[in-house]
Amino acid sequence: MQFEEMEVWRRSTSLCIQMYRHFRGCRDFGFKDQITRSALSVPSNIAEGYERLSLKDRGRFWSYAKGSVGELRTQIHIGTEIDYINEDIAGQWLSETDQLSRMLGALIHGIRRQLDEC
Repeated sequence: MQFEEMEVWRRSTSLCIQMYRHFRGCRDFGFKDQITRSALSVPSNIAEGYERLSLKDRGRFWSYAKGSVGELRTQIHIGTEIDYINEDIAGQWLSETDQLSRMLGALIHGIRRQLDEC
């Protein structure tokens, strides 16, 4: 299997693309840069972790991805409050980030269990 076959990678990549498209015309470059970087960090760290040779490294990068999901959720909340993101889109993105966080948590838990068995 390759990382491109992982559902969590595919879904996080799709969310990242949606965000880049949504903020394409945003003139608040600071906010736009921060939220798109957070979104980009999720699938990037999933891929990098997958390609690492040790389970410990894999878990570390997937933990980074999970942290980026939390950062992204925060920025979605803020973007909604300042009217950069409408409620419907925010709800979809928050639901997706919640699911991504759970998926990553399960993967990390599995790695921890494997490391404990060693």
